[in-house]
Amino acid sequence: MSTPTSLLRAFRPQVQERFYDFYEELRSNDDLFWDRTLRAWVATGHAVVSKAAGDPGLSSVRYPDIEDVPEELRPLARVLSRQMLYNDAPDHPRLRALISKAFAPRAVQTLRGRIVEAVDRIITGAVPAGRMDIVADLARPLPLTIICDLLDVPEEDRPALASWSEPIAEAIGNSRLDADRNREASQSMTDMLAYFRELLSRRDIPPSPYTLRALVGAQAENTDQDLDELLANCALLLIAGHETTTHFIGNATLALLRHPHAADQLRSRPDLMPAAVEELLRYDAPVQLMLRRARRDLDLAGRTITEGQTVLLVGGAANRDPAVFPDPHVLDFERPGARHMSFGHGPHFCLGAALARLEGAIVLETLLTRLPGLRLDGAAPQWQRSLNFRGLTRLDVAFTPPSDEHHRGTPTVLSAGSPYGVGSAPHAGSCPVRPGPGQVADA
Repeated sequence: MSTPTSLLRAFRPQVQERFYDFYEELRSNDDLFWDRTLRAWVATGHAVVSKAAGDPGLSSVRYPDIEDVPEELRPLARVLSRQMLYNDAPDHPRLRALISKAFAPRAVQTLRGRIVEAVDRIITGAVPAGRMDIVADLARPLPLTIICDLLDVPEEDRPALASWSEPIAEAIGNSRLDADRNREASQSMTDMLAYFRELLSRRDIPPSPYTLRALVGAQAENTDQDLDELLANCALLLIAGHETTTHFIGNATLALLRHPHAADQLRSRPDLMPAAVEELLRYDAPVQLMLRRARRDLDLAGRTITEGQTVLLVGGAANRDPAVFPDPHVLDFERPGARHMSFGHGPHFCLGAALARLEGAIVLETLLTRLPGLRLDGAAPQWQRSLNFRGLTRLDVAFTPPSDEHHRGTPTVLSAGSPYGVGSAPHAGSCPVRPGPGQVADA
């Protein structure tokens, strides 16, 4: 067995287009290896990733000692350390319970019409031109709109939240930023929390039912819950709900454009949309890895992990493990069986999974039914540089502007009685939205 290369090679632009071939090289050497460059264990096999994600001997705490963090990043690290994503039991389930009601099926159901309306408006605006940038015109504004609805953020304040979100997400997804970029991320988090604190105090905008603002306000008024802790988790959900769904929409659209037979299959069989969403999440996940640290010496896949060592769980590689997913590089909407790792696993299973699935299904159905001749156009798709996040910076498409738009409306797959109603999904018994690692996709 040869010595594995470093996961850090994923940063190289030339690796991005052959990302999963690179993962296959890593896994074929060893599904758990010590990366000398990153000074961390790297897990690439489905069995070891899924086992480690739920192992109580591995901690999700990202910054065990804030003083070890570069000074310019400490303000951000302090806030992240209050978020449920970077906490273990008993703090993790306590923090998760504070806001889980906003993602309950009944609450997510209230957003269905808003998602359809927002997608319809974006597509209607793009139709006359016959072209659009899927990332800038659709994948970025849509999730931001929906998560801001969930937070009760007024329309006029949303651009500011988007501008704060980007440097924070970059810092979370890249440990190799320079001091100025780290400083910008810390300042953006400070500004975001100050905004949320002011928003909670406003009486001119009554909170809507089931929104995070209503839940957080009630918690702050009726308990001795630390307000900074609550606000930190609102910031997490804004970044998680915005960045990761943006990447999923872009990645899924690109996959369908590169596999026209799969797109045609979905057009003719909308009943496959639930399975298609799951397969597209497996095929090119928006979040690629989860970070854990050993609480104590432990055994993992026959290796001794020493207390304090970092373990990087590469869910994107686990999703292409041929031992679990036969012909893993094939996009197969009728693939049976195993669960992908794109929403994490175990206690940190993604809190917003139902919402992400719903947004993805609405977008994909609308693109396929309202934009005939949809195809790649312009420059080759470009990927952002990150170990954690897998997302496009631009995706130019063209289509034939339909002469008759009278058919606009709710996609058939999302009508009443849909096989993909809120909270449902393929293998629903194994993938519920419930308190179930750690990057933004899982909470």
